[in-house]
Amino acid sequence: MKHVVSMKWLLARLYEPDLVIVDCRFQLGQPDAGRRAYEEAHIPGSVYLDLERDLSAPVGEHGGRHPLPDAAELAGRLGRAGIGNDSRVVAYDDQGGAMAARLWWLLRYLGHDQVYVMDEGFSAWRREGYPANAEQKVIVPAAFLATVQHNMLAEVDDVRESLGTDRWVLVDSREAPRYRGETEPLDKKAGHIPGARNKFWKGVLDEQGRFKDGDALAAHFADLPRDREIVVYCGSGVTATPNVLALSEAGFDKVKLYAGSWSDWISYDENPVATGDE
Repeated sequence: MKHVVSMKWLLARLYEPDLVIVDCRFQLGQPDAGRRAYEEAHIPGSVYLDLERDLSAPVGEHGGRHPLPDAAELAGRLGRAGIGNDSRVVAYDDQGGAMAARLWWLLRYLGHDQVYVMDEGFSAWRREGYPANAEQKVIVPAAFLATVQHNMLAEVDDVRESLGTDRWVLVDSREAPRYRGETEPLDKKAGHIPGARNKFWKGVLDEQGRFKDGDALAAHFADLPRDREIVVYCGSGVTATPNVLALSEAGFDKVKLYAGSWSDWISYDENPVATGDE
C-alpha cells in the first residue's frame, strides 16, 4: 500500500521527530464530538484538526457543505499544527478513513506527498492495547509552503461542460439510495449528476473495516477505464476522498476530486439532476 499504513507501522515510529500524527475524528451532525473524543484520549503526540473549522472553508451560497479551504489559509493552519514541508504526516479517524482521507487529499493538493492514512482507526488502536493519552503536546510551529496541484481538482464548470461527452468518467461515492434519489437526508435535492456511476465509498473497505489491498481494489474498480480521467464526488467532498485514495492504490493515475460535490452541484438551479440507476 502506498498511502495506507498499518497501526503496527505507526506504533513502531511513534516518536520519530519528523512524524506529525493528526487526529481527524469528526461526526457529521455532532460538530464538537471529534474534538471532545480527542481531548479524552488520542494517540500520543497527535494534534487535532477539525473537518469544519480547519479542513473546510465557511459555507456560502456555492461550494457545497464542506467548501475547499483557501490554500494560503490552510497552509498557515498546517504550519501552526507543526506540519512543515519536510514532515511525514499520518492521519487517523474513527470514521473508516473518510476524515483522514480528506486531510490526505488536501495535503497532496498543496503539493505534499509524504502523507498517509492509518488503517482501521482509533477504536481499533485502543482494542489492540496500543498507547493513548489525553496529553496535549506543545506544538512547535513549522513553515508550510503550498504548491497547489490544480490538476487534482475538478470545478463545477468543468463537470457541467463534460456532461454528455467522453471527457470524464464521473463516480458518485454516496450510498446507492442517495445516488438513485430515493432518499436525501442532507441536501435540498435528491439524485445524482447525469451519467455518474455509483461506487459507495465503503466498498473500498473489507469486513473488518480495513482498506482492501491493491489487487482487491483493482477488482472493485475493474469496470472503470484506466485511460480516461475519473472525477469523484460525494455529498460534500469528504467521503469521496477514500475513493480517490483507493483508486490511487489500485493504480489509477488520472483521478480528480469534484470538491464541492453534490451539495455544490444542486446550488445552481440550472444544473441537471438524474435519478434511478444509470
